[in-house]
Amino acid sequence: MIQAAVEETRPRCRLYLITPASLTCDPVSLESFRDILELALDGGDVACVQLRLKQVSDADWQRAADILAPIVQSRDVAFILNDRADLVVSTGADGVHIGQEDLPYEEARRLVGPDRIIGVTCKSSRDLAVDASEAGADYVAFGAFFESNTKTITTPASTDILTWWQEATTTPSVAIGGITAENCAPIVSAGADFLAVAGGVWAHTAGPAAGVAAINAAIDAAQFSRN
Repeated sequence: MIQAAVEETRPRCRLYLITPASLTCDPVSLESFRDILELALDGGDVACVQLRLKQVSDADWQRAADILAPIVQSRDVAFILNDRADLVVSTGADGVHIGQEDLPYEEARRLVGPDRIIGVTCKSSRDLAVDASEAGADYVAFGAFFESNTKTITTPASTDILTWWQEATTTPSVAIGGITAENCAPIVSAGADFLAVAGGVWAHTAGPAAGVAAINAAIDAAQFSRN
């Protein structure tokens, strides 16, 4: 899990899997995606799965969590909600990821309690990352590093921020934005603790399980060359 990401020495970079933008909350789609997600999780190491939904009801969030969380958590993988700190406890999620336009960290912490994960988007800002870490965030997210189909890029990030962050603190970093097995090597080498990936897994030509395996192989190759 993310809480265990930082030890006396930095551990291996890991995959932070984000659900596809095309995911819908009707029961048939969720049941179908559950099977796909199971295959993906069996494809290799995954640290957590972030459920990312937009413009759906609270009931839809609950339905998605009821179907997806058990298969994620049964594999000792963290199940994270995007934005919705207010639903973390009721859905049984392990935590929440909040952006700069969402509620403040302190309010998110009040809602989720002391033991659940909170990650904070910091874009390409060192100041935002320091503020989040000092407030108690479990990880900070930097990006986007590449063009992304998941969200609009407003502040492109340089890999320099990952190296600076690794040298400055023990709070884990998540790199996000268009990351694939083909382009992740410099991100890993720069010091990212986690790679947030959506399309690089779900759109893989050989299927999501192969996408997960490919990301893990690329992480191992990049870390071996760095070490």
